[in-house]
Amino acid sequence: MLLHLTEIVVALTILLLLVTTYMVGRARGTYGIKAPATTGNIDFERIFRVQMNTLEAVVLFLPTLWLATLHADPRVTGVLGLIWVGARFWFAFAYASAANKRGMAFTTSTVAVLALLGVGLWGLLRVIFL
Repeated sequence: MLLHLTEIVVALTILLLLVTTYMVGRARGTYGIKAPATTGNIDFERIFRVQMNTLEAVVLFLPTLWLATLHADPRVTGVLGLIWVGARFWFAFAYASAANKRGMAFTTSTVAVLALLGVGLWGLLRVIFL
């Protein structure tokens, strides 16, 4: 199972995207925000930002995970990926409840993605120059 941890992380990332999409849809109904509007209620806007921030983060995360997985032990990259996904779920629910609660979750996910980037770049440089 540990050798497939990266694939599990990708599946959990897809689940994260589905959850944030659901949160926005539910918030639209709760706060009466009709598509395509994205403003009009601060609570809705915060949940909408959760989804947008998550999409922005996934665009950085998935290629970084891929690069790291190519050049490092998949168990290490899988654990770093799990940390990132867990922190992003934490971020989503914390930010949805109050904007000032998202800080530690954001920091944790950023550290995880930077670690993945470091592992991936280190492995790539080793392949190129050794």
